[in-house]
Amino acid sequence: MSSVTTVRRLSPADWELYRRVRLAALAEAPAAFQATHAEELAFSDVRWRERLTRRNTLLAEDGEGPSGLVGVIARDAAPGTGKLVSMWVAPRARGTGVADRLVTGALGLAGELGFTAVVLSVVDGNGAAERLYARHGFQRTGATGTCRNGRGTEFEMAVRVV
Repeated sequence: MSSVTTVRRLSPADWELYRRVRLAALAEAPAAFQATHAEELAFSDVRWRERLTRRNTLLAEDGEGPSGLVGVIARDAAPGTGKLVSMWVAPRARGTGVADRLVTGALGLAGELGFTAVVLSVVDGNGAAERLYARHGFQRTGATGTCRNGRGTEFEMAVRVV
């Protein structure tokens, strides 16, 4: 793998690349997402473009191509709070710092968007994810629940954006 990884914000013009990487993520790690590969495979081209209009998505790329994704959305229930969603790192790039670069980029983007805090959900038992987010200042909030996809339980973590 190339040692140079860049993180950039996707625009609606990047919809085909986003679709390819997102579908790869859903196929590779189905338990990590609320949606399924089959559901999103059926999306129209227009819907993929609209997603990048409504959602702030960052893509990590290295010398071998796309290596990860993460999204930052508004949390409707808490004005001023963003939510980190759809975090995924390609298997070949795990353990190389790509996840840290994506989280750093997402927190920077959250600040640019005016969010003062960011929350996220971690599937119970995913110690690697919890350690990743803790390195960036996230702490458990005490909120827990059943994953929306019905595939387990999750807990919430949050961090203030400075």
